[in-house]
Amino acid sequence: MVLSTPVLGIIILIYLMVIFYLGWLGYKKTKQTEDYMVAGRQIHPYILALSYGATFISTSAIIGFGGAAGALGMGLLWLAFMNIFVGIFIAFVFFGSKTRRMGLNLNAVTFPELIGRRFQSRFIQGFSGALIGIFMPLYAGIVLIGGARFLESTLSINYDVAVLILTVIVAAYVITGGLIAVMYTDALQGTLMFIGMAFLLVFTYAKLGGVTAAHSALTAMNNLVPESLAAGGHLGWTSMPAFGSPIWWTLVSTLVLGVGIGVVAQPQLAVRFMTVKNDTALNRAVLVGGPFILMMTGVAFTVGALSNAYFYQTLGKISVVVAGGNTDLIMPEFINSAMPSTFVVLFMLTLLAAAMSTLSSQFHTMGTSIGHDFYREYLKKGELGQTINITKAAIAFTILASVVLAYILPISIIARATAIFFGLCAAAFLPMYTGALFWKRMTKEGAIASLLVGTFSSLFWLAFVHKSEAVPLGISKAIFGVDTILTGTWTVVDPILVATPLAFVVAIVVSLMTKPTPQEHLDTCFKK
Repeated sequence: MVLSTPVLGIIILIYLMVIFYLGWLGYKKTKQTEDYMVAGRQIHPYILALSYGATFISTSAIIGFGGAAGALGMGLLWLAFMNIFVGIFIAFVFFGSKTRRMGLNLNAVTFPELIGRRFQSRFIQGFSGALIGIFMPLYAGIVLIGGARFLESTLSINYDVAVLILTVIVAAYVITGGLIAVMYTDALQGTLMFIGMAFLLVFTYAKLGGVTAAHSALTAMNNLVPESLAAGGHLGWTSMPAFGSPIWWTLVSTLVLGVGIGVVAQPQLAVRFMTVKNDTALNRAVLVGGPFILMMTGVAFTVGALSNAYFYQTLGKISVVVAGGNTDLIMPEFINSAMPSTFVVLFMLTLLAAAMSTLSSQFHTMGTSIGHDFYREYLKKGELGQTINITKAAIAFTILASVVLAYILPISIIARATAIFFGLCAAAFLPMYTGALFWKRMTKEGAIASLLVGTFSSLFWLAFVHKSEAVPLGISKAIFGVDTILTGTWTVVDPILVATPLAFVVAIVVSLMTKPTPQEHLDTCFKK
């Protein structure tokens, strides 16, 4: 269904006017570096919760992972559980309060700066900033792909044009308004996303005759699983894949654990804990964030799987066939085919909101990581100019890199690229981040060793062992003459299950072998 009516144009115009007003509001309230970087540490709990959730849930969750559920089934709902339990409860209750206090004690305004100052290491801050600046454009690129693909199918506009439109709009208010503008617009976009996903769930079940009829119809389609998926362990869209099968490993290790655990170590999310004035605000945010994440991920994964029942009843085909083999198109095809035109408008705004909220945070984080952490603090040792101006230039540079990736990345890449970035963050940052907050005996040497081992072991596993990346990259083939240097089950085990435990072990062993951090500095870090 293609929408090109004047009404649609008016709705989009009103939406963009509100977005730009909130961006202008952020610009007016940004008076100093702390305002631009951590929103002045005075954000309301409701805005924090929606900003955190809207940043976390992008088009990659709705389009990419919804499409993955269309192919792999409802087993992906375990990721929804992990998102709520780990991404909201564990993150806010255990990591959030300590991150907020330590960030305030050390006057840190970015995630790399927090870790760098905790361990008194410019190298940690600079390396972490460079790592984020190099690899986050991959994540931003696939978010752009998700939003642009829906605009392409809904408005019948060129994909390249859709990418540029999204980029220019988001860049305008991020560069000028900083994190205050980002979080204000996130709150609005999060509200739209919640409403849109609620309507999507209701309409989907209504189309399929109710909850029981919908799930019964999907269960009855087990015999329609394509041979290629059945051979990999697919047992139907309402069942988990066969235990230990290649698809089981992909679902559990790459998607559920890769994203479910990696969320705790996401720099663009962790910095939000430093934007509120007290721990009470963090606890209140859990009450909003939990239901929000449930509505976002639970609905996307459920509807993605149920799209198979709809397409089979109307076209006699399963979703992945209707989408031409591109799982990133399953959700757009379903929305445009099954939903009334008025809802398509609402859902287009929902996806625009999802894309823009995540992109704005990614652009801000990439810019601060390259401009502030790597260039100003590490290379120039804090002696160069104002952070805001340097960060704005770095934001523009990383935006360009993200746009290029959005043009060249292959099909069906959204869910996998998200899992790659989340898994890399888990291996590189989670052991160091956990030790920084909870283990005073962790040393600078232990943190550096953990950071390097986690980063390079994760990248090594991606390039030489995990066949989903090793085969397309071809590095192992060029050097050793084989697609992967290991065979069998190892080739489907995600790097997060190897690199993250290894980094934890290295952090502990090296810390115990090196001189403890001076007590005076620890007292400053952990001051309440």
